[in-house]
Amino acid sequence: MIIEMFRKSGRLLQTAVGVYRRGIARSNQHSPAFGVLFDIDGVLVRGTTLIPAAKEAFRLLLDKNGKFRAPVVFVTNAGNCVRQARAQQLSAILEVEIPQDQVILSHSPLRMFHRFHDKQVLVSGQGPIAEIAKNVGFQHIITIDMIREAFPQLDVVDHSRRPKHLPPPKMDFPQIEAVILFGEPVRWETNLQLIIDVILSDGKLASAPHVVPYPHIPVLACNMDLLWVTEATMPRFGHGTFLVCLENIFKKITGLELRYEALIGKPSIITYKYAECVLRQQAMKRGWTAPIQRLYAIGDNPMADIYGANLYNQHIQAACGDQVHAQVKGHKVMETLKEESVVLKYFKPEEELPLGAADWCKSILVCTGMYRRYNEMPSDPEESVVETVFHGHRDFCFDPSLVEPSWIVEDVKEAVELIYKEEGWV
Repeated sequence: MIIEMFRKSGRLLQTAVGVYRRGIARSNQHSPAFGVLFDIDGVLVRGTTLIPAAKEAFRLLLDKNGKFRAPVVFVTNAGNCVRQARAQQLSAILEVEIPQDQVILSHSPLRMFHRFHDKQVLVSGQGPIAEIAKNVGFQHIITIDMIREAFPQLDVVDHSRRPKHLPPPKMDFPQIEAVILFGEPVRWETNLQLIIDVILSDGKLASAPHVVPYPHIPVLACNMDLLWVTEATMPRFGHGTFLVCLENIFKKITGLELRYEALIGKPSIITYKYAECVLRQQAMKRGWTAPIQRLYAIGDNPMADIYGANLYNQHIQAACGDQVHAQVKGHKVMETLKEESVVLKYFKPEEELPLGAADWCKSILVCTGMYRRYNEMPSDPEESVVETVFHGHRDFCFDPSLVEPSWIVEDVKEAVELIYKEEGWV
């Protein structure tokens, strides 16, 4: 009899726990305590072609009214357009309304860099570059084409563009105070030449420099992706490749390292901090009261999406009071909760960006883009060069643990299903 009583009480307890968990799950669906960060290229699309699993994933993500069931942001290292254009393009491809507030481009966090907004800045990239710069807050914008027009003798690699008659130099051309690199340009040789000219002249193009200014004027770069995927059979050069060229040309000429005031876009911590802020704002607008405690970052690029999510998770753990070592350029930087804004000081993100509140950030790697399941993740820095080649930026040291995802799934549909399972939404 006693044994039977224990069995009955055990079954009652299991039933009660099950009811409690289902109640929590139902409650969470009304006020989710998690947010999802979606990469775009290689996860949802390849170029302008929709990845089939994306449509199925969005059937799970939306409620019967076509609204997202949980906070969602789209974090891409692309940056050759304004947010509204990218949101419209994504909406058309996915056949789902994506508000521009949910799209984070590589340059979006520049909105927080207020101390540069009133400076004379040279912008490099392609697309509506001046409009992009104004959209994130810059007021005094100088483009590469403006420099070419004012100083045509500077752009001479392409012989067909060399001027036949040189005008006098414009002595009243404004002094450039910072360089903003939004993305890879169309004419690399022109941009490389003129950006180097600006840095070596301390922003004063009308006169030749007597010495190399060092430290040089601030350089802020968005999007560090060495490669990215389109419909092509092999990955294409990204802005990270352009940065490799710029850094090595500067060093070859001067013997000095090109230094960045900020590196923005995945895998930079500031991009993930910014994304978490956007997720919280989205939850507030929807009236969801539960704090966002868990972040899931879905991506296809181990060196950008996974590295960045894991680095941000490491950062979160440091902010929670655990001391961790984050390696940048070979220097170990100890970060603790005692600091008001726990960030890697080398990248100097703005003080206005508030501290996040999430408990952790987990990474999900899909096999529809840069990563293929048969390409093993590098595990030992002493292994062969082919297996350990690091595609990340020069200023991020390779840490094998940071390219190990929390989960590997086939596609974005499986990623969403996995998240729902983890959150008890199934």
